[in-house]
Amino acid sequence: MWLNQQQISDVAIQGFRKSLKRSCPNHIVIDDLFTQAKLDEVLRMLKQSHDWQPQKHTYSALYVSNTQWQKTNNAERFVRRDVWRRNTVNANTANTNNFETNIAQDFLSYLRGNEFMTLLSAIFKVPLTDINVARPEINTNYFRLGPKDFVCEHADDSPGREVCMLLYLNKEWNHNAGGELIFNSNKERPVSIAPLHNRCVLFDPSSEGSEHWVKKLNCEFAETYRYNVTSWYWSE
Repeated sequence: MWLNQQQISDVAIQGFRKSLKRSCPNHIVIDDLFTQAKLDEVLRMLKQSHDWQPQKHTYSALYVSNTQWQKTNNAERFVRRDVWRRNTVNANTANTNNFETNIAQDFLSYLRGNEFMTLLSAIFKVPLTDINVARPEINTNYFRLGPKDFVCEHADDSPGREVCMLLYLNKEWNHNAGGELIFNSNKERPVSIAPLHNRCVLFDPSSEGSEHWVKKLNCEFAETYRYNVTSWYWSE
């Protein structure tokens, strides 16, 4: 069981809806939404060095090659991070680690499954479905940022995209380490959300002020990486 049942009662969902409507951008922060023990197994897997690869985006093109990246000026670069390579298992990995790999993959599948998408549909009051999504699996994955990485200001809105989810997997995160999610809803007092373990952020990417970025890590306080799951959901 992936979900913490105490966090998904009818009363809790009603509270999430109210918070969503009152906030700018339309977002909610839910701590301890998932079962802690299972996330611990996922995090143990992610802290292994294999099955990660660099990912780079520019404002004009996603998934650019190193050659394209070098030709792009700094102002046009907006993402440099590592992405987890789904469905890969190191041939030299021990059986217990194979089990952990399956747990990590199973969690990604769960986040695109009926139970979780039904919960999101109830919170946002919109029917979510992957029926018209060509490759739904690429819209849910693990990412990690190191002190030299960055996610600059951008918007996640696109036609039919209704919900964006961020789930953080950083135990004992130092409050001086950086890595906060920043919404540009109010330039004088932007919304800042720390990437604490088992903290889930849900937001409407088409709502006002939903442009966002990630505060760079402070290598003096941060662990080697900042881990999270990102997932995007569409309506029909």
